[in-house]
Amino acid sequence: MKKLSLILFSIILIFKSAHATNYSTDPELFVSELVNDAISKLSDKNLNEQEKAIFIEKVALENVDINALGLYTLGELRKTAKKSSLDKYQKVFEKYFLKSLTSRLTDYSSNKFEVISAEKKSSNYTIVKSRIAQSDNQPEIKIDWRIYTKNQDKPLIRDLIVEGLSLARTQKEEFASILNSNDNDINILISKLEEFVTN
Repeated sequence: MKKLSLILFSIILIFKSAHATNYSTDPELFVSELVNDAISKLSDKNLNEQEKAIFIEKVALENVDINALGLYTLGELRKTAKKSSLDKYQKVFEKYFLKSLTSRLTDYSSNKFEVISAEKKSSNYTIVKSRIAQSDNQPEIKIDWRIYTKNQDKPLIRDLIVEGLSLARTQKEEFASILNSNDNDINILISKLEEFVTN
């Protein structure tokens, strides 16, 4: 199974502080605070890789809508699968997601991040546009953050669009390929996710 290299590269940018942090409820400031904290956190030489990984898991659980992401990436099967199968899938998807994040800790301390603008699409969604400045080893990268704002007091990350490519949609297509090759058997997908988690 392909690893989520783009998701790993992008979402890994959103985490920082050694303690739970209450970030702004304004989507634009929310993204800015998370990312700039992440750059500082991942460059902290006083923390080892395990400490960073533990923190990343904690902040991901607090600031990414993993449940909604898991259901979206399952596609139409989420409407017909048995509740017991969906529950099992959601549990293993969370583990899969968190392991994907923590499997590649990268130091982005030299990268300059900038929030450019925010556009409120509806009462539930805001798109925050940002960019990572060009550096010696990478070109400029444009990232749009899809922020879920139904609860005005707790914005959540639901997707990243990196250079026009939706990472949630990419994951959905990867899962669809697995399901299509296995008669839409959710248990096969669950097994593959479990295999990734345990290896």
